[in-house]
Amino acid sequence: MVQVYAHGLGQTPASWDKVFSLMNDSAKVVCPDLSDIVSGDDVCYASLYNAFNYICSNLSEPIDLCGLSLGGVIALNYAIEHPDKVNSLVLIAAQYKMPKALLRIQNIVFRLMPKSGFQGLGFGKADFISLCDSMIRLDFSGSLDKVACPVLVAYGERDDANKKASVKLAGLLKNAELREVRNSGHQVNLDAPEETAAMLREFFEKNSIR
Repeated sequence: MVQVYAHGLGQTPASWDKVFSLMNDSAKVVCPDLSDIVSGDDVCYASLYNAFNYICSNLSEPIDLCGLSLGGVIALNYAIEHPDKVNSLVLIAAQYKMPKALLRIQNIVFRLMPKSGFQGLGFGKADFISLCDSMIRLDFSGSLDKVACPVLVAYGERDDANKKASVKLAGLLKNAELREVRNSGHQVNLDAPEETAAMLREFFEKNSIR
């Protein structure tokens, strides 16, 4: 079994390192750098998703898929389009219908920040702005019934911006469970790696292909 992880905007694959070190799992792990898989200057949601789609679809076996924030949106999109390819799905702080007002506010903040403020965050300033602009109209509400696998929907205890959406998402998916990660904000992989690792290990083991 292959586990595929998609990190959040402003993160890199290294954001999962502490979680991976605590997993004690023999599964093969694929964790692409989302800022590296998009080629050329066209950094938008469609180009990013297409690159991620290509990676996952070229894996030879069903995958356990986990995404956080932006990565959760991409993971949900993939599970909707490829229900036969995803064995289980973890969505952490993921939105299924983009909060337009919040994205617009975020983009205003991004535009006011200096380019130096984006160092070490994977994507550059222009990419942050382009990605958020291109995601505003995303809405998977009418396609959630296409997700066929078991799903774990999780959110950080202090992540007020995504808690409500996570609860709604878990209720809309036909085979989902909901978990709150204690003592954590939005980035559960960084804020609470021990609890996150235990949560993922339990879910993946429960839903592994025998």
